[in-house]
Amino acid sequence: MNVKELDGKYVANTYKRFPVEIVSGKGASLTDEAGKKYIDMGAGIAVNTFGMADDEWIGAVTAQLAKFQHTSNLYYTEPCAKLAKMLCERTGMKNVFFSNSGAEANECAIKAAREYGITKKGEEYYNIITLENSFHGRTMATLSATGQAVFHEHFGPMLAGFIHTPANDCEALEKAVAENKVCAIMFECVQGEGGVMPLTKEFVAKIFELAKKYDLVTIADEVQTGNGRTGKLYAYMNFDNIVPDIVSTAKGLAAGLPMGATLFGEKTADIYKPGMHGSTFGGNPVCAAGAVNVISRLTEDFLSEVSAKAEYIKNALEGAKGIKTVSGMGLMIGLETEKEAAQVVAEAMERGVLLLTAKKKVRLLPPLSITFEEIKKAVEVIKEVCA
Repeated sequence: MNVKELDGKYVANTYKRFPVEIVSGKGASLTDEAGKKYIDMGAGIAVNTFGMADDEWIGAVTAQLAKFQHTSNLYYTEPCAKLAKMLCERTGMKNVFFSNSGAEANECAIKAAREYGITKKGEEYYNIITLENSFHGRTMATLSATGQAVFHEHFGPMLAGFIHTPANDCEALEKAVAENKVCAIMFECVQGEGGVMPLTKEFVAKIFELAKKYDLVTIADEVQTGNGRTGKLYAYMNFDNIVPDIVSTAKGLAAGLPMGATLFGEKTADIYKPGMHGSTFGGNPVCAAGAVNVISRLTEDFLSEVSAKAEYIKNALEGAKGIKTVSGMGLMIGLETEKEAAQVVAEAMERGVLLLTAKKKVRLLPPLSITFEEIKKAVEVIKEVCA
């Protein structure tokens, strides 16, 4: 049996895979089992920060792997402590909890917000406002937080304590806060799975205005938007004068190794006490070593290049034949196309460009290190396919 047959027989039927087996890659170039080359515009869904087989990242990971791969959180390890320091110094946050994924990072944030509300305001203050069209994960709590009914099918009842309100509707948000016993507001600066839709500056300002007025915890879900994806280290940094109380992130943090992080600001830094939360693999030294390498390389100069690449793609595709709208932030781009998104993805794949979808849109999430030459080739294919 070949790989596709083995997968079909033995792997749980939860993914609708593309008919491609990836066998190797370098940077933004991938190779399939037949030797065909592709330009990767998906980066493992915003995970492979520097693309495939990045030499510097490999060196950092394998150096740690040769020392020890895991100790548990009963002991201290340098990569974990060093990464936490780097994240706090780059964001102004006070401390960090490490986990394995974005869903777990969000679970940690949700628990912390509830503890804050119950402790500071009373036992009934456990409700968290999230946004319609949001996506926060596939565990029961993060699924309940997700503001898309399609993800709730088959798994009801959802957990109580989550109130969904429309994104970018300041009046509806204020009404939801005023009429409910709320402990937090949780938001994505760009709703990735919801169609790559950014929040407006006015709406984000309203979130923080209400949080101050009602003593709420603000939670920025930076699972997909974080770690340089939008041209800033974290997407909330694109908005003026805001600092969330909690920031959750994962995906590109360790550039291909499973790692999530929940960052706590001054308001939330002392919520957790020993024994209240934990993760067997959280802060794994190999993953942390990879993440230290990632964060150290997301310099201002590098992030400026990310913004320049994003601007090129946006300018090249806006107004192109067959493309109705271009949305997003940085190298997190959504295309509303006249053709069905799935058809665009299939035709681009035939021509050697790997794309993604988000709802009814084509989604671009290339490695941040993708070259301008690769971008130009991919953009020409996209334009030809959409025309």
